[in-house]
Amino acid sequence: MDQYTQDLKTEREMKDRFMAHHTESPFVADGVAGFEGLHYFPISTRYLVRAQLKRASVPSEAFLRTNRDGQAVVRYLGELHFAISGRKLHLRVFHAGEGVGRNVFVPFRDSTSGRETYGPGRYLTLELNEDDVYEVDFNRAFNPYCAYTDAYECSFPPAENDLPVAVEAGERVWSVDRNPRSPSSAVMALLPPRPGPKASPSSKAKPRPSRAAAPRRKPSSKGRRPTKR
Repeated sequence: MDQYTQDLKTEREMKDRFMAHHTESPFVADGVAGFEGLHYFPISTRYLVRAQLKRASVPSEAFLRTNRDGQAVVRYLGELHFAISGRKLHLRVFHAGEGVGRNVFVPFRDSTSGRETYGPGRYLTLELNEDDVYEVDFNRAFNPYCAYTDAYECSFPPAENDLPVAVEAGERVWSVDRNPRSPSSAVMALLPPRPGPKASPSSKAKPRPSRAAAPRRKPSSKGRRPTKR
């Protein structure tokens, strides 16, 4: 086993231990049962690519949709340009603000999203350097915490970060039961259900025989009180 593969396997083992036992793990903090290790594609150097960051002339504020139908405010820095199997591709790069230093994140989707991988998207992280040349390793692509539990709010990739290729590398979907097809599907799953239309009396309904009964209470013009859960 070469050193690269060994290092990556060690990272994954350490992450599994964190997820299984640490108090900040989503599985521990939110009491998600059934953790037996994260799922990955086989390691492949095909998805370890050299990339050039072409910075925006001026970093600008950007808004990424979240699974709770909110917006995360980030800074758009520029685009990573690279190739997979000879196909030229690019991804937008974002800085999450204070507290992350020179680290940036790259949310993305690809043609495995919603099937083998988490539908709303996965993340990559990089540390900025002066040359703006990077080794982008899709074997290290990972799921946001909202892939495991609804207790977390996470940002989704913009449409510009939908890759027209299958990236069969990095973390796979955690559970087929928690795999919305797209960011919009994930948002809709968390929104409260809309009340359905009121049923109208059927014109073919037969009249019931009249019987003595207590007078009905006149409906309030203010509507019903909301039901307590």
